[in-house]
Amino acid sequence: MSPLKPPELLSPAGNLKKLKIALEYGADAVYGGVSHFSLRIRSSKEFDFDSFKEGVKYTHQRGKKIYVTINGFPFNSQLKLLEDHIQKMAELNPDAFIISTPGVIKLARKIAPQIPIHLSTQANVLNVLDAEVFYEMGVKRIIAARELSLSDAVAIKKALPDLELEIFVQGSMCFAFSGRCLISALQSGRVPNRGSCANDCRFDYEYYVRNPDNGVMMRLVEEEGVGTHIFNAKDLNLMSHLPLILESNAISSLKIEGRTKSSYYAGIATYAYRKALDDYFSGNFVLEKYQNELLTLKNRGFSDGYLIHRPYERQDTQNHKTAISEGSYQVNAEVSEDGHFALCRHTIRVGEAKEIVSPQEIVCAKAEYGEIFEQEGKKFMRFDKILLENGKELEAIHSGNENRILLPLSLPPFSFLREKLP
Repeated sequence: MSPLKPPELLSPAGNLKKLKIALEYGADAVYGGVSHFSLRIRSSKEFDFDSFKEGVKYTHQRGKKIYVTINGFPFNSQLKLLEDHIQKMAELNPDAFIISTPGVIKLARKIAPQIPIHLSTQANVLNVLDAEVFYEMGVKRIIAARELSLSDAVAIKKALPDLELEIFVQGSMCFAFSGRCLISALQSGRVPNRGSCANDCRFDYEYYVRNPDNGVMMRLVEEEGVGTHIFNAKDLNLMSHLPLILESNAISSLKIEGRTKSSYYAGIATYAYRKALDDYFSGNFVLEKYQNELLTLKNRGFSDGYLIHRPYERQDTQNHKTAISEGSYQVNAEVSEDGHFALCRHTIRVGEAKEIVSPQEIVCAKAEYGEIFEQEGKKFMRFDKILLENGKELEAIHSGNENRILLPLSLPPFSFLREKLP
């Protein structure tokens, strides 16, 4: 058996800032897109061509990789636009295109044969036969359907050892089979498989019965708070299975979903898996430590999906009570790229201390306007004065205030200040 090889950690880049945060917190590669040919259409509104070009340059300067999502499902009327888009993206020299359909694969290989092809999870590959077809078409990596089991991944890798396999380990789940859902299209005209899902599965629903003889409609009364989120899937979290995934030696890339998630999510989800991977290969894996970080993220409850159990074996992948929870922490501030300022995301008062979370080591120190200190193994920043960038002094700052505050002491770029919820 070949020695275990650390897989790539792949994180979402919803915009240029989130791209930088993901890389800062330990991603080996990021993925993102611009234009309606990407299933990341909502986040791609935050990327225009120039900012995406800057993102590609920024990523490569740091020796990391970036993959361009061109995984929408085009109509005939869009094919010329698609050709132009592939050519334009190829000129940026990304490390791969993520594509969903055989026709677009063929087109991309014709226009830009130098750019590797990664097959999107939307292609729903679950077996050796389908994997072989796409491999013969020139696909370098398959992003497996979320319904793929680890044993099936191992079987595909054994049959096609040169084919890379990528799996999702964290993020939102669709209640439908690998995202093959049309509820959003039916209710709001936003087509999920063209990148504009409205997340209708997260909505509140009420049940009615209709008497066909007289047309009378009656609402079915439910116990309050139970059964109204009938489609709502829990979020994926495979951290507890990470050692098993690594020991299979079949997976080339671990992917974090985050199409529309916050900057904090992009950083902390990446940070948790980066620490877990590094600790595993150094013999210091402590599951609770990484799970506690993931629990600080807003989530719908967690599930380990279908990697170990088949979908028909699962009865606990839906959250019928609520569409989202707050997580165990509240983010108070996001630190700027230069490390001198922060934007308030939740109330900070003079004299209060907030926990610092950062991908880098924090040094304790005192200054005129505050202090960084350690308590129970964690670093905190206390504000003795709250000064805005324009010099105005406040007793407290709240989330609606978009003026940057001066940090008492500089912090690493894109650090966060947070507090534990009661």
